[in-house]
Amino acid sequence: MVKHTQENNFLESTLPDIIDWNSINWKNVQKYVDKLQKRIYRAESMKYDWKVKSLQRLLLQSKAVLLLAIKRVTQTNKGRNTPGIDGFRAANDRQRSKLFDLLKTMKIQLHRPKPALRRYIRKKNGKLRSLGIPAIVDRIYQEIVRMVLEPQVEVNFEPTSYGFRPKRGCHDALRRILYNIRGGQWSWVFEGDFKSCFDTLSHDFILNKIKGFPLQNLVDKFLKAGYVNNNLFHNTDEGTPQGGLLSPLLANIALNGMEEVLEISYKEANHRGNSYFRTKGKYRMVRYADDFLIFAKSKEDIEAIYDILNPYLEDRGLELADDKTRITHISEGFDFLGFNFRRYRTKDGFIHLSKPSKDSIRQFKSKVAEICNQLRGHNADELVKRLNSLIIGTANYWKASSAKKTFSNMDHYLWFITFKFLQRLHNNKGKRWIKSKYYPPYYDGKHFGNWVLTGPKENNHLIKMSWTPIKIHKMIKHNHSPYDKSKNDYFENRQYSC
Repeated sequence: MVKHTQENNFLESTLPDIIDWNSINWKNVQKYVDKLQKRIYRAESMKYDWKVKSLQRLLLQSKAVLLLAIKRVTQTNKGRNTPGIDGFRAANDRQRSKLFDLLKTMKIQLHRPKPALRRYIRKKNGKLRSLGIPAIVDRIYQEIVRMVLEPQVEVNFEPTSYGFRPKRGCHDALRRILYNIRGGQWSWVFEGDFKSCFDTLSHDFILNKIKGFPLQNLVDKFLKAGYVNNNLFHNTDEGTPQGGLLSPLLANIALNGMEEVLEISYKEANHRGNSYFRTKGKYRMVRYADDFLIFAKSKEDIEAIYDILNPYLEDRGLELADDKTRITHISEGFDFLGFNFRRYRTKDGFIHLSKPSKDSIRQFKSKVAEICNQLRGHNADELVKRLNSLIIGTANYWKASSAKKTFSNMDHYLWFITFKFLQRLHNNKGKRWIKSKYYPPYYDGKHFGNWVLTGPKENNHLIKMSWTPIKIHKMIKHNHSPYDKSKNDYFENRQYSC
């Protein structure tokens, strides 16, 4: 039975008994959930275990967390229109309201998850990656578990972990790598990758890490729910399926602890009134989900990593992928998250730069060519619209690196392939005619040129990558978390990307 606390009364005043989806005050719903999440984070940071569990139960019993989970799963998330094994989708507000009215009467602790629907997507190396697509109700409950559990485990996550964490991302990992290699001392690199990480993680290890969590039994059920592939049911005795909303968090919980085995520690220091954390130990690291890098000053230290990681791997049921794990020197360069990191010799000494990797550039060109082939016979306006979306997204990702020359090269490639597209579209017209129709003089107050592709019907312009300024990303501070109430001002003023 839910106790009538001040928070519950506040929430009930914002929600009518019969839910009209369009009348819900989402700002208040989010505010209520945020408030409890920050209280959970604070209680965990102070080691008040009893208070953590009490606050988690309070959040679980609220209507707000259920409403927010339904909204995210059925309206916000990318896979909202993809049904699970039961084929059910909540595609409109009426169905969402009915779903809420049904689930608010049910106890989440007693839920029995359905098997995930197995699908496959092709990876950049040509191999297939398996995805487990849970049913809509299972996704909603997974999102609830994530919202309740994440504030607790965020307290103890490592500062150098950046994947699938709130307000952290790949650009933070990029800056951390450059920070590690910039002086030239940490010049040996262990490029690590786990073999089938999400498919082989130990269930017992994960469950032991969340011991005492009010929904531990439900997490166990999700892990053992199995999957259906080609109408055949398969048990899951290990691993956490990619595609589930809870899987990234469970993977982070399992993979946490690498800094400990590497004996990496931090000491708070102060420089001219600014506090920072100094890293201690003979290793440095960066982890993004199941990809990680370890840095050392000597070849002997970096070669010792294989033995050092053995206990870490065995506890979690993991192995290193032989084809992706290797030792390199920064003078040779290495790829990570679509960027290449390398030491370059100049007349003034050495510099350390990150640039878009060759694979990343190749993928971009492939997507451009695919769009041009898909739109063969369509007008130029549609081509400009589709390509601009890809160009903007890619440029915003690459702009945190030394990508100025890459931007220029991609502009030339885009001009070449779009001009070929126009020649096929008007195969009986000459180059001068195409130039006069599609490339009028362009000036928008900041950029000008005579070779900017312009759609004649909607007058929309193909954006040039070189118009995107290079912008150095400011790395998130140490272990700062948006669940920490004392860091509210920091996150309100911080620009997050990636």
